[in-house]
Amino acid sequence: MGKFLSQLIASILVNSVYEMKNYPVVLINTVLSPLSFLVLITLASGGSLFGEAIEGGLIMTMFSSGTALQGDLSHLKNDFRLQDMVVASPTRAGVYVAGMTISELIYSSPALLILGVLFYFYIHVSLLQLGLIIGVMALMFVTSVSIGFLLATISSDIVQSFAFTRLLSTLFSTIPPVYYPITFIPLPWRYLAYLSPTTYASEIAQNAAGMVRQPAINIDLAWIILVSVTVVFLVISLTKARWRER
Repeated sequence: MGKFLSQLIASILVNSVYEMKNYPVVLINTVLSPLSFLVLITLASGGSLFGEAIEGGLIMTMFSSGTALQGDLSHLKNDFRLQDMVVASPTRAGVYVAGMTISELIYSSPALLILGVLFYFYIHVSLLQLGLIIGVMALMFVTSVSIGFLLATISSDIVQSFAFTRLLSTLFSTIPPVYYPITFIPLPWRYLAYLSPTTYASEIAQNAAGMVRQPAINIDLAWIILVSVTVVFLVISLTKARWRER
């Protein structure tokens, strides 16, 4: 257990604590990214979508945290050859990735803290409703981590990794109705939004908070699709990711 914890802590120190301590300016981007959308949606809606924007910020932060793993893993693998050293050491891939995954949450903690405080004061939900929202955020994080790890193992350059990150952010966090109800999108374009799992996540979260009521069958279907997508990406990541060079 002691060896496991030391390996886990080493990954966390390398990927988040060191960077946060030596380059605190990077935290500004972590905080501004979700808050900028929150402010924009709130101003555009005259404050009527403030609650939806808070939930959207939480979902986007969790998803962005997972996809950020792709850039960090790729940077350490291609520029510092750290993955080669880890492969040659007794450290298991699961321990290394687990530490890196936790470090992404630590790295995003300032944004999560601010959004969490706003959620506490402006969105009043029961413990059950809160559990549903947290469950959705966890699923989105696992999904994005799976995607990030898979892309990191096949990426050959940090520039390519940044391109992947921007593409994922646009497709899963910016275009889909994460910060506002899907009813704001006119038909038939609304059906395109359902190609993104974040759409189902935001629907569940908004319904759980009582912001946008959906029929029970719609929410049940959203849960089924969201869980299925998470499992599919997780299985693909575990079976197709290239941990060792062939």
